[in-house]
Amino acid sequence: MKRKREAEMGSEIRSAIDELSLMILKVKPTSGGAVEIPTKPFLSLCNLTLQVLDKIGPTMAVLRQDIHQNIQRLEKLYESDPSLYGNIVEILKKEASEGNSRKCLSCSKAFVWLTRSLDFTVTLLQLLVEDFDRKLEKAVDESYNTTLKPWHGWISSAAYKVALKLVPDTTSLINLLNSNHQNHDILKEQLQTLISLLLPILKEIHNILETYELDRLKCT
Repeated sequence: MKRKREAEMGSEIRSAIDELSLMILKVKPTSGGAVEIPTKPFLSLCNLTLQVLDKIGPTMAVLRQDIHQNIQRLEKLYESDPSLYGNIVEILKKEASEGNSRKCLSCSKAFVWLTRSLDFTVTLLQLLVEDFDRKLEKAVDESYNTTLKPWHGWISSAAYKVALKLVPDTTSLINLLNSNHQNHDILKEQLQTLISLLLPILKEIHNILETYELDRLKCT
């Protein structure tokens, strides 16, 4: 029983669902029209994304490194003053007013790329939920082409094409995601719950990025 409880507590999918459930009320517009993207829960969600990418393997190493660096950048600012930087929208406002949003090491840029990484992850999970027998290489390729490729330069795209050859088979990934060794129907249901929670949050985030004219930023 103890091992079972530990496995359940350690489930990345379950943890992501819990994080999203806590976030969703704050992400929605309030009666005053303001929107919050709580910094700490958002970064926790991004850290869980890293765990999913780790299961895909070395092919995601470059993306994983970028996500990690962007998380660290936002974490450093948040930890400098949690009361001031507890809402990512306030960070975007501050950098926009200072004219720093588009600078290479801005937190605004970090937020953009973390959002796109979440786009990639949710698109990949959607494809897998539709068909657990789908070839993972094709699912990763389709997800990349839809969410990340439009914003990558040729160097990043070339590195991705080489790394794609290291993608494991779908069965191996499903087994790794299914850390509780539960029925695949239960795993699929959990993934669908995760997707249904994440999509409206991402929609709201993309609206915010458009408001601050950050939605078309590309790799330099």
